[in-house]
Amino acid sequence: MSPELISILVLAVVFVIATTRSINMGALAFAAAFAVGTLVADLDADGIFAGFPGDLFVVLVGVTYLFAIARANGTTDWLVHASIRLVRGRVALIPWVMFALTGALTAIGAVSPAAVAIVAPIALSFAARYGISPLLMGAMVVHGAQAGGFSPISIYGSIVNGIVEREKLPGNEVALFLASLVANLVIAGVVFVLFGGLKLWRQGAVTTTDGTASTSTGKQPPAVTGNSTGTNPAPTPTAVLTRDDDHEPGTRLTPARSATLVSLVALVVAVLAFDLDAGLTAITLAVVLSTAWPEDSRAAVGQIAWPTVLLICGVLTYVGVLDEMGTITWAGEGVGGIGVPLLAALLLCYIGAIVSAFASSVGIMGALIPLAVPFLAQGEIGAVGMVAALAVSATVVDVSPFSTNGALVLAAAPDVDRERFFRQLMVYGGIVVAAVPAVVWLVLVVPGFG
Repeated sequence: MSPELISILVLAVVFVIATTRSINMGALAFAAAFAVGTLVADLDADGIFAGFPGDLFVVLVGVTYLFAIARANGTTDWLVHASIRLVRGRVALIPWVMFALTGALTAIGAVSPAAVAIVAPIALSFAARYGISPLLMGAMVVHGAQAGGFSPISIYGSIVNGIVEREKLPGNEVALFLASLVANLVIAGVVFVLFGGLKLWRQGAVTTTDGTASTSTGKQPPAVTGNSTGTNPAPTPTAVLTRDDDHEPGTRLTPARSATLVSLVALVVAVLAFDLDAGLTAITLAVVLSTAWPEDSRAAVGQIAWPTVLLICGVLTYVGVLDEMGTITWAGEGVGGIGVPLLAALLLCYIGAIVSAFASSVGIMGALIPLAVPFLAQGEIGAVGMVAALAVSATVVDVSPFSTNGALVLAAAPDVDRERFFRQLMVYGGIVVAAVPAVVWLVLVVPGFG
């Protein structure tokens, strides 16, 4: 049995054990990386740790640390309240606001994980407050980031267009951008319908007695008015609260909240304008806030999503071992040599989706597009459609909890059963991996064949 096949089988065993025995998959993956790296790939410790995602570790720790402080001092409550006012109390619009916000950030140049790191904690805090499915909100944030991710001035778009130019393939920047935008917009619409969006829409607006939007002091969505018989009231167009919203503690800006808001703005500016690392910037800002208001942030370090950090870093370290020993290249080259262009194109889309669910989307695109060059050079398959299909397949799966974006969503969700949410993200990511590559292949590749 070849070393590459052994490494894939070991990965499957890790999944089975983690699922059936409720052991942290990251710990299992670290053990597997040590065993396979040492016994099969003949790697030393440096070779095994070459795949450790140090940058993602810092991002996960830094962002969850900063937003743990924001939750502790009530800043996230204030942001939720402001968001409700922005959409005139229509809670159902908030997922779309988050979709558009992350899309706008990536379209103007933010790296996708940075945009998700900025938006996801706010979006998921809102979801927890108003009873919105965290899977719905998390998916809207990630798909929003990918919707704008291939604009001509975006990071992903610039990288892919650069690869196309370097490989001397025909390219179309607008077609690439629209393919990702439309694909993610359609998926977001389906997710919205399937995971409670229509129910939120039927509930109408949340208002106060003076007609302005409001939040609830608890973690449940505000109750709607109904009968007094004790039964569940039927949904009404407007949910009315009987208190004066201006006296709600969560609506006032304290010095700590003001400083936290400034810190969040500084995080956005540092990442987008100065291209600073999101994780290091977030940790620095969190330390400054902790120093100024230690009473608000005393427990924040304990609220960092350490189990998620272990899980993601362990799995990605094992994927790094696969990369070091050539398993990913081995699989791609095996597909590229099939000799049936349409089938090879479909399989490359699936390889891009599957591997990208665990690894860098940009890295996978950088590897797969050159692998597609030989049969694209034959002229039987349109290069523009194939490149767009690969790009969409390799990025739309980033909602997987093993990808950077999915990991950020998992880590940012407050007041959830993380094991259950992890399984939901994994199942949803699996459905996307299974369905989307075939659809984009059918829509973008098949029409250009011949």
